[in-house]
Amino acid sequence: MLSTLAQINDAAAALAAGTGPVALDAERASGYRYSQRAYLIQIKREGAGSFLIDPTEVDDLGQVQRAISSDEWILHAASQDLPCLREVGLRPSVLFDTELAGRLAGMERVGLGPMVEQVLGLRLEKGHGAADWSTRPLPEPWLRYAVLDVEVLVELRHALAADLDRQGKTEWARQEFAAVVAAAAPPPRVDPWRRVSGMHKVRKARGLAVVRELWHARDDIARSRDIAPGRILQDVAIVNAALADPPPLTRETLTATAGFKGRGAARHLPVWLAAISRAYALKDADLPPTVRHGDGPPHPRNWADRNPEAANRLVIARRIVTDLADRHRIPVENLLTPDHLRRLCWTPPWGDLAPTSEAAVASAHEFLEGLGARTWQRELVLTDLLPALAAPPTQE
Repeated sequence: MLSTLAQINDAAAALAAGTGPVALDAERASGYRYSQRAYLIQIKREGAGSFLIDPTEVDDLGQVQRAISSDEWILHAASQDLPCLREVGLRPSVLFDTELAGRLAGMERVGLGPMVEQVLGLRLEKGHGAADWSTRPLPEPWLRYAVLDVEVLVELRHALAADLDRQGKTEWARQEFAAVVAAAAPPPRVDPWRRVSGMHKVRKARGLAVVRELWHARDDIARSRDIAPGRILQDVAIVNAALADPPPLTRETLTATAGFKGRGAARHLPVWLAAISRAYALKDADLPPTVRHGDGPPHPRNWADRNPEAANRLVIARRIVTDLADRHRIPVENLLTPDHLRRLCWTPPWGDLAPTSEAAVASAHEFLEGLGARTWQRELVLTDLLPALAAPPTQE
């Protein structure tokens, strides 16, 4: 494993002298660490060989970036690894995502192992994908496992590219890969505490306040110690505290609440008690709303009552998109993001115009483009959808 600047610069020189696309992968310590930084980066290129880089020891990977910046990078499920690669200065200009290519090619299983087995007839070693990659030194079997991930990517890329070409989907893939490269970092989540597993059980505003206060208290500790939040206090414990009646406001009642007896939870009992006390001290006006209103349309289950015309449009649109996805052997969500479809049906951008009019078609394209839909998606969906929306409703 390369851990000095001199070693990494030598690797960069070899990569620059290599030929063809560059296969990359990154290992994080999800479930162990708070941060999503890379703890190992694997790179392979024909004519250069394979390299395992320890990014925790060297801050500057600029030499590697300069060596391969203009070449095609191959990653599997690139959106997962690109954020941590960007943290160390590695940014692709051209991408081939084997996971995304598999989806577009109509493969049912798009994990790297199943795809390699189906396409190349090879079996990848299993067992270390969920390991704590912040461990130092990294065990030799882990390193062998890691290097195998990039050893097969180039061959897999070529096979998938040929399959996409046979299906007439090369341009679709190019647009999808370009969108991944160009995608901005997602904005911070609004009310991230609402993503606690089991939140649906908490229906009272006071209970939601308990969840919010405990989540923030846990997050502060996790961030300061660089430990995954779930290793400090599990979600189930937060939900149990929110549902408890009477509230667990003493050490005795809190330790009697399921989820607070483990070493991580017990270590911070005063913090949890203070958080719960803050939640119960809030005035009613300061409690979180039990229903969160986003910037998009309401849940489709309410459309029939609130906007029957939109509900009918959504039924038609979902049928069209499902039929198209089946016909072209791609997942529905890769054909058009469900949220984009709902927004289009809730408030059609063409207003009172006939859906098939030139102005309406242009408005629909502009609307979906603004949401991020690619050209191939818009052309494929709108060609069938707009005429269907313009047709008079059939009589049952």
